[in-house]
Amino acid sequence: MRAAFILRVRLIGAAIIIFILLLVVRLYYIQVVEGETYADRANRQYINPGETLFDRGSIYFTDKDGNLISAATLATGFVLAINPKLLGDSAETYSKLNAIVPLDREKFFAQAAKKEDPYEELVHHISVEAGTAIVNLDLPGVSIYREKWRYYPAGALAGNTIGFVGSDGVTLSGRYGLERYYEDTLTRSARGYDNFFSELFANVKDLVSASTRGEGEVITSIEPTVERKLEDTLEEIGKRWDSKLTGGIILDPKTGSVYGLGVYPTFDPNHFSDVSNISILANPLIDRVYEMGSIVKPLTMAAGLDTGVVTAKTTFYDPGCMTLDKKTFCNFDGKGRGTVPMQEVLNQSLNTGAAFVEAKVGNQRFATYLEKFGIGEETGIDLPNESAGIVDNLKTPRDIEYANASFGQGFAVTPIAMARALAALGNHGKLVTPHVATKIKYRSGLTEEVKPLEGEQVIKPETADEITRMLVEVVDTALLEGKMKLEHYSIAAKTGTAQIAKPGGGGYYDDRYLHSFFGYFPAYEPRFIVFLYTVEPVGVKYASQTLAEPFKDIADFLINYYAIAPDR
Repeated sequence: MRAAFILRVRLIGAAIIIFILLLVVRLYYIQVVEGETYADRANRQYINPGETLFDRGSIYFTDKDGNLISAATLATGFVLAINPKLLGDSAETYSKLNAIVPLDREKFFAQAAKKEDPYEELVHHISVEAGTAIVNLDLPGVSIYREKWRYYPAGALAGNTIGFVGSDGVTLSGRYGLERYYEDTLTRSARGYDNFFSELFANVKDLVSASTRGEGEVITSIEPTVERKLEDTLEEIGKRWDSKLTGGIILDPKTGSVYGLGVYPTFDPNHFSDVSNISILANPLIDRVYEMGSIVKPLTMAAGLDTGVVTAKTTFYDPGCMTLDKKTFCNFDGKGRGTVPMQEVLNQSLNTGAAFVEAKVGNQRFATYLEKFGIGEETGIDLPNESAGIVDNLKTPRDIEYANASFGQGFAVTPIAMARALAALGNHGKLVTPHVATKIKYRSGLTEEVKPLEGEQVIKPETADEITRMLVEVVDTALLEGKMKLEHYSIAAKTGTAQIAKPGGGGYYDDRYLHSFFGYFPAYEPRFIVFLYTVEPVGVKYASQTLAEPFKDIADFLINYYAIAPDR
């Protein structure tokens, strides 16, 4: 009997201890993890219990020291409303309110005249200071209600990447960028007010409800200072050359982490409704495809080196122009160089040399290499509306299509796909998946790392090292006649100038070009790859004139900002 009694006491004691522990955990969850939510709901209970406050997870930049910088958050303020039935002297009320918050006089008196309507909203997004001043006036028929709205502290910085929250007429949700891609993570359930003790004693399974619903905050690899430098540079390029569009990407070629993703012109997500051309809201780095031109030549050369059909010293006779399938293509200047080695194909960006390498590799094998580099497929970046490349010309039996492709014409890819393919050259031949988010921090306090898919080994490491060496030679001796060379840092880079195709397959314009440029550094163990492009610059023909110096400026900045050690 005594043993049974002791057992029952111990069981009851254990149950009490477990209950107390669960109570403490639940109390912590309500007061700390969900503290802000309950504070908001309490405020709404006192101010306007019929409504729920807008709520949404934040998005953060990450600076080079690992500090989180707010990119998208919530601003708190008030809505000013009147009850025309209870309104006192309309003229006096207008005068007093207008002294604090500017009001449209005609609209105010029209709303004040609706005596049968108990609720008319006048102004949204009123500051706490202004709201407090209105409350202190104690005007009959005048009320303010607490509200929250989406706010972007950095303004236009990374606007096309962050996106914005907009209404479809019924609900607010992410419309572009990360706001849309991570909608299920950022959105939060609207809940009414419950008694505190009913919440406290709710089922323990609710402790993990936030994480199972996916509610959380998105932490990105976008470095705000780097992003600012990139965007300032893009704006300078766009304005100087009156380009239709200019874009740029800065990422880690080994991990795929995106440090900068910029477009000019861009927009401020705080004022997205002011944009006159809706196309500016999209992200052309992700959802538009272009024929990229000569920056494809390093991929062609890499295929030749990898298959062993050429080496850097292999020579060919350059006639200046070649004809295949009754179609003629030429070097950029139409001139032949005679017998030259493969290094000169890159140094002088010879279209005939790229076609020579492609022919040695073979059409189908060359197409397979481009496919392995990710040309023609989506990269998998965590941004919405990504487009796949258009590579139909690589599925025909005509030799001319493959020759054109060898120097970057006849097929189209997104800038992010092109940057990804080129990054593989600096990543010892291995493809990566570019990604903007690095972590998801759930409301429960748990944090989950965003782990992109492991990429394929496209070319052998020794091939990547050799093409890198050749591209370093381009910078050191050929690009702007060697003026791009840095004494203590190796840079692998290449320009691209592509003719822009006429609509409907009518050939190419003679005076419209897309300029592109890529480079990675330090070349043999790169920290960054920088990709730049500008569409239809005016009064200039070659990418070396528009993008080489801006690239060097960005490279110098990154080397100094991150204190990168010299590699030579």
